[in-house]
Amino acid sequence: QVQLVESGGGLVQAGGSLRLSCAASGRTFSSSAMNWFRQAPGKEREFVAGLRWNSDSTYYADSVKGRFTVSKDNAKKTVYLQMNSLKPEDTAVYYCAAGTLIGSHNYWGQGTQVTVSS
Repeated sequence: QVQLVESGGGLVQAGGSLRLSCAASGRTFSSSAMNWFRQAPGKEREFVAGLRWNSDSTYYADSVKGRFTVSKDNAKKTVYLQMNSLKPEDTAVYYCAAGTLIGSHNYWGQGTQVTVSS
């Protein structure tokens, strides 16, 4: 099992920034990829960004490219999502997920609310 604990959500004005954190514990060696997803009210959960613990490559949805940055601290087993130039349409519950592939989700965090006001 892998446990994921997210933090860092909140309310921000359009154009502002937030940084989300996701701390992983447990059998993290079984999950080589860490991904961020989000789910807005009335919409399906969608992939936002991802990376692998043993690679420097990062992956993004087109809607967040150039504004969001995913990063990691291997020693702390923590993944971050730096969100800049936030827009009202970024409002959603953000989840981190552990899996074996970019975009996969064998384990979920509890989610953290991000609200962007116009």
